[in-house]
Amino acid sequence: MKKLFFTITGCSFRYGLDFFKPGMVVSLIKEPDNRFDREAVRVELDGLGTVGYVANSPNTVRGTSMSAGRLYDKIPARIEASVQYVLSDSVVACVESPDIPETENIPEFTEYTGYDVKVIAVGT
Repeated sequence: MKKLFFTITGCSFRYGLDFFKPGMVVSLIKEPDNRFDREAVRVELDGLGTVGYVANSPNTVRGTSMSAGRLYDKIPARIEASVQYVLSDSVVACVESPDIPETENIPEFTEYTGYDVKVIAVGT
């Protein structure tokens, strides 16, 4: 099974981060009717409801984790995931997906620098 890492963000708008612990199980629920983001993935905890969303912006995705857009087509409508790391501003969690082979082809990243901005582009 392939582990897919993702960032949970937006927690400060709900309950904060203090209660998150590594190993904690959260539920991911796709929101195809979300008016702000068609690839939105809501994160819930039993007893609390929504605790955040899977990050879908380069500014909120941490480390090498996937954005909601990259994760969306790889998971079912609802799936459980486990918290891996609790950071100062977000949480990194992972889901194990039996549908993705271990040897999934992940594109190489190429760095381009120019002006005062550093851009990372996906190679072909």
